[in-house]
Amino acid sequence: MRRRVLASLGLLLVVFGAFAQSPAAQPASPEATPMQDILQEHAAIITKSSRKTIGPAIDAVAGSGLGSAQRVLEAWQAKEMWQRQSDGLFFHAQKTDNGYDLIDFESGESVGAASKDALQQIKPNSGIRALLAVALVQFQLSDPDPTRRAEALLSLERDPTSGALAPLRTSIPGEGDPVLLAKKQRLERLLTIAYGSSDEERTQAIDDMAGDLGVDVRATLNPLLVTTRKVYEGALPEGVNVARRLTPGGAHLSRTEAYALLAEQNLAPAPVTADDIRTTLAAHIDGGYAGGVPLAQLSDPARRIAAYEALVDTQKAAPLLTEADITDLLAAYAFADIYAEPSAAVTEAANAALRRIETKVQLNQTLDLGLDALSLGSIYFLAAIGLAITFGVMGVINMAHGEFIMMGAYTGYVVQQVIPDHTLSIAVAIPLAFGVTFLAGVALERLVIRWLYNRPLETLLATFGVSIALQQLAKNIFGTQARPLTAPDWLGGAWVLNDVVSISYIRIAIFGLALIFLGLFLFIMKRTRLGLETRAVTQNPGMAASMGINTDRVNMLTFGLGSGIAGIAGVAIGLFAKVTSELGQDYIVQSFMTVVVGGVGNIWGTLLGAGLIGGLQKSIEWLNPSNTLAAQTYMIIFIIIFIQFRPRGIIALKGRAAGD
Repeated sequence: MRRRVLASLGLLLVVFGAFAQSPAAQPASPEATPMQDILQEHAAIITKSSRKTIGPAIDAVAGSGLGSAQRVLEAWQAKEMWQRQSDGLFFHAQKTDNGYDLIDFESGESVGAASKDALQQIKPNSGIRALLAVALVQFQLSDPDPTRRAEALLSLERDPTSGALAPLRTSIPGEGDPVLLAKKQRLERLLTIAYGSSDEERTQAIDDMAGDLGVDVRATLNPLLVTTRKVYEGALPEGVNVARRLTPGGAHLSRTEAYALLAEQNLAPAPVTADDIRTTLAAHIDGGYAGGVPLAQLSDPARRIAAYEALVDTQKAAPLLTEADITDLLAAYAFADIYAEPSAAVTEAANAALRRIETKVQLNQTLDLGLDALSLGSIYFLAAIGLAITFGVMGVINMAHGEFIMMGAYTGYVVQQVIPDHTLSIAVAIPLAFGVTFLAGVALERLVIRWLYNRPLETLLATFGVSIALQQLAKNIFGTQARPLTAPDWLGGAWVLNDVVSISYIRIAIFGLALIFLGLFLFIMKRTRLGLETRAVTQNPGMAASMGINTDRVNMLTFGLGSGIAGIAGVAIGLFAKVTSELGQDYIVQSFMTVVVGGVGNIWGTLLGAGLIGGLQKSIEWLNPSNTLAAQTYMIIFIIIFIQFRPRGIIALKGRAAGD
């Protein structure tokens, strides 16, 4: 009985011991994970951290197909992978107050803590981190977070590699974001052009992108057409992709250049130059002679050659080559520009695509130039419309017109100091600038101008003095530093049609403002009593006065209206130009030219004049972009010539006033 009890107890102990030693009863261990097996297999090169030998380890992790591969690569790249020195295992370590928390790559759970002395940090250098970034692309391109996918695409765009093409193609079918999908498809075409596996798919990708104006497309195609000038003995070998066959003495290769190529590659003796002859003769002077020729005679080129040939005969100098010798040497070799890209089909497609792109670029540059000219013309129109009213209607040469533009810009600046909201401040500044400059214009007309009618020289001098006084007053109030007039956020940036054509939203807004004032001016002149009286005074002031029109009042209101519009122009110009006391001086000359070229007293003439001057200035700047002062000089010369043929401007004033 006792034996049975002891046997039963022994059996129970064996069973419990087996359960206690069963793997199911033990917590998961990092040693058992497949990722640790891979890391341990390459532990030596991982800890060595050499750019030259690390490749197999990175490839093994990235190609393992394990869900933990991305976590390992990211921790490795971020220098957050550590090796425990006691057993050599690798962990993602995070610093804590008591040391480092060790996180298992496979489970993502903490497996304990360790002090820094018990760990060795894996510190990849910049070269290894670049390789890790490439390896991570295949994971990041399909990451659930769209931000990380966008970052991966941006990284690929900055540093494209052949290894990224396959994972990029794999990620395209599952991409749900339309914007990222378009970027992936575009980048896939560009990578296919550079790294495609066959000529057919590369040429197809080139054809697909041939109409694209993106700079990245041209940056991808241009390296395919890089050439190297090479020399071959006899005929050109088979299989080379020839860009151009060269003939010595032809348009693309002179005889001197061809022979220099032979000399550089030790295929012909180096040519003897005049300096070489002088140096050789100087080295062989003996008793007042060099090569048997007296030194006094060496100033003669023929005697120098004779002396040098004498040295050649004694084998003391390199022989001179005759033209016949050079011709024979050049005839023995073939010269050509050879593409670095070996495929002729690819280079032919790239050339055709670049020609199409260049044509489209030129057309779009013309469109961009037209938009720039339209934008500049609208600025000149805004600046000149007020001058067209005062100069055209009253015949007053107002040299202080630029200062009214400056006053409008400073009014906008002051409003923004009171109203911080930029949109609201501009909305308030426009009518306020009109009011301020309208009153200033009325004051100038009442105090100065009306006493000088029909005396243009005195008016010019008086308004010039007022201009100087207003500039000094602005300096005393606001100082000499530029003051900011900030545009609203919704006017920031530019409307980008493609990589060639763009125009800032501020310029678009100014163009719209110019159209509004064109319509407003036409309404005032055609639909209001003030407009009717103004037109009457413009055509025949004496007859208008005899009909009961108060010409003095019309002149006052007209001058105030022109000054007020100049103030609004100042707000618009201040949004993109520096607001200083000299702001108006930058536009006064162009304003006068706009009015004179367009036709004095005609709003349509002013509009055409602004467009002509804006287009002319932009065209000259495009031809000579490094010298804007030259552009203004040529523009003035053109206008002087233009006035010789059209002294009354594009649209001449009609009526009796045309003869004044």
